[in-house]
Amino acid sequence: MRHAILTLATTGLALAVAGCDNKASPDLAAAQNGVDNVSDATANIIANSAADVQEAVTPTPTGQDFADKAAKSDAFEIAAAKLAQEKAGSADIKSFAAMMIKDHTASTAKIKQAAAEATPKITPDPTLTADQTGKLDALRKLSGADFDKEYASQQVDAHKEALALMQLYADKGEVLPLKTAAAAIAPTVQTHLEKITAINNGQ
Repeated sequence: MRHAILTLATTGLALAVAGCDNKASPDLAAAQNGVDNVSDATANIIANSAADVQEAVTPTPTGQDFADKAAKSDAFEIAAAKLAQEKAGSADIKSFAAMMIKDHTASTAKIKQAAAEATPKITPDPTLTADQTGKLDALRKLSGADFDKEYASQQVDAHKEALALMQLYADKGEVLPLKTAAAAIAPTVQTHLEKITAINNGQ
């Protein structure tokens, strides 16, 4: 008799638990959906905040600052490319360097013309930064495969920075001739970045 009572009690408890589970499942699903929605909303807030912080950290340069940065970038690209033509071991690197001299000479001319059309007129300063000078010094000490590796790595970083500068000023720049020039130059820089990234990844 006692065994029968225990069996019935156990069975009843199991049924009760099963009933609770069936009843609770929709509530749990709803709660999970709520958590997912909150997570998505939080992720969006974080992403937007990160974008705001990035914009605050990287404000749109003035016309003079943009012209100076663009001129320094072109001067560095041309100087590094000339070294590559002398010291590189890879045919791909030498070909890329030839394109750098051609395209960055052209972009230098575009920036100078746009700066001259600005009101008031702007004179770009192509003097290399200490960082750019240091990178060229590092390249001068290398040759062959070692040069190729360092040059490609430097060029990926340099073109990421140049592309970000051109896109930023093309979007938010205030000096119209320079803004137009930045928009025209950006696709070329994008092509350079894609090519050197492929070369760098293949080494």
